[in-house]
Amino acid sequence: MSDDSFNWHDFLGRWQEEWVPRADDDDDQGEHEGDGGRSAAHPGRPGATESAIAAAEERLGRRLPPSYREFLAVSDGWHVEQTAGVYELGGVADIDWFQDAYGMTPLYEESLGDNPRAEDVLLAGMWRRALRLETDSDMSHALLDPGDSDEDGEWALYVYKGWSGEFPDRYPSFRAYMESMYRGFHADRVERADFVNATTRAQDTRVEEARRLAVRGRYEEARALLEEAQSFGRPHSAVLLNQLRHLLAPHSSRDYGNLVADPRYLPEILPAAATTPARGEWRLGGDDHWITMMTARGVARETVEAALGAMRDGTHRYAPPGPWGRSVAQAREVARWGDTDTAWRILREGLPRWETPGPALIAPIGLLADPVLGPLITPERGREILATPRAGETGPAPEPVPDLDPPGLAWLTESEPHLWPLDGYRCVWVEGADPARLHALLGEEGAELSAPTDPREASWRAPRPGEREGVELWEDRAVVAVGRTAGAWAFAFDGRARHLGDLVLSPARVASSSGRAVVVWCDPRPSSSGGRRGAFHLSVAEQGVELYAFTVRGTEIQRSGAIPEALDPARLFRPGDTEPDGELRALEALHAELGLSLPRFALTRGRLHTFTTRSWTRAPRDGEAFACISLGRHRP
Repeated sequence: MSDDSFNWHDFLGRWQEEWVPRADDDDDQGEHEGDGGRSAAHPGRPGATESAIAAAEERLGRRLPPSYREFLAVSDGWHVEQTAGVYELGGVADIDWFQDAYGMTPLYEESLGDNPRAEDVLLAGMWRRALRLETDSDMSHALLDPGDSDEDGEWALYVYKGWSGEFPDRYPSFRAYMESMYRGFHADRVERADFVNATTRAQDTRVEEARRLAVRGRYEEARALLEEAQSFGRPHSAVLLNQLRHLLAPHSSRDYGNLVADPRYLPEILPAAATTPARGEWRLGGDDHWITMMTARGVARETVEAALGAMRDGTHRYAPPGPWGRSVAQAREVARWGDTDTAWRILREGLPRWETPGPALIAPIGLLADPVLGPLITPERGREILATPRAGETGPAPEPVPDLDPPGLAWLTESEPHLWPLDGYRCVWVEGADPARLHALLGEEGAELSAPTDPREASWRAPRPGEREGVELWEDRAVVAVGRTAGAWAFAFDGRARHLGDLVLSPARVASSSGRAVVVWCDPRPSSSGGRRGAFHLSVAEQGVELYAFTVRGTEIQRSGAIPEALDPARLFRPGDTEPDGELRALEALHAELGLSLPRFALTRGRLHTFTTRSWTRAPRDGEAFACISLGRHRP
């Protein structure tokens, strides 16, 4: 819809009043003086008469779109001065049809494919229809397309920079293009100390208002103000806006410029900046280039190297001061053992007590860099952070984000892209045990807990049998993730279990020296010949004595001890079942009967301690065959 309040006289008059050259153009102010009535101090020209506009339309055979026609009546051309693009827009005597002078149409038509989008079809045909507006440019063209019009009769304007190799920039109308150029005019002059006017003052006021709104939890209002201010290049707008965008996309990367060197903000900003190279995503020049970039902004090299090293080895700790810092420490202690939902609730409760170290920080960005707590911040939780009043401000609290972990174990049967690609799993639960001591019960000789890490990554990186000196080929030592469930069971989980064969050595007995222990081993993989179905094993022990156990392979069931009725394998695994049916019933029964569960989020997207266990298989006895097949590994 057209905007009747827009006035070209006011808009262009304001632009002319504010006109000063860019800082790097001071030496060239007189270069275009006398060009069609425009000088360096006056980018416009006198308006064209109605008869001149009508004559141009008769020459072209088309009535010009409304906003362009209205513009010409106020200024018959304009000095846009776009950096490395269009410099000058001609008047009614200069404009003419482009006529695809460079043969762009065939190139764009060839790339359409069998089912092209409507916008791509429009672009392919634009080159032969378009009206060319520019008279001076850097191999660039300003093209109005009568074939791409809206309900108000406005034609889309395309700016094609021939040197860029990129698709043209599209603006829905000539007015939209000029408003964008006006914002660019301001952004190009933001470094000039003498570039102060009503527009710059108004935009700076909006930046300050956005800062206040952001810490009050009204982040959407703040974002709109900051996006406009950023388009004008106003100081501080980008760094505030990037904080909002970072929490809305928590695992993206954002640039905070020289803010990283300010001692007030460095503990929050530098680790957040280091997350990208620490994940191995930094490409341009590698670590040295990134470190040099940070030192160029004023951070000591040893500080930069220490931050990157701590992020890379997982030892960094987000440790803000005050009550918020105490909430962070408490949440980390809970999250590192797998209870990420409780950890988030602790953070949620502490958020109102977050204090900013200075006006340039409007949210706890440093939280995203914590190796244990950072993964907890989903986009939904990022929005909840932004919607929470903080830093001494008050306001309505946002609706809490629901917990992410489902109850029980049934999620192990799911196969969704974000989950661990389970082709077999096994777990030991020990009732009432301290998860920090599980490695003493189950670990190989000298086993120690790792720093919190991605358990999937740790499992994939672990050496296989034959890759470690002193480890026999038949041994099956697992890299397990360690944690605690809501039912006070400590667990050690392996999501990349090997084939459950005849040499199984359940760790239930050794794990139960101080209480009950449960072992589940699920091998759902069929044999390549089709002759073997998956297998499911359960064993339960207490005080070093196995109470009961069973192993199901297809229709064959091996069992021992007094198995409770609720866990009777004949009841759980029924003839005619598909393999997931029996597995699902067994997992649901274990949750109902014993209270077993596992934290999906921590195991699939979080960080947990890990260690390497003793072998889950025993040595072959006399007369028993054993074969080891080594296959190449592919990391997802």
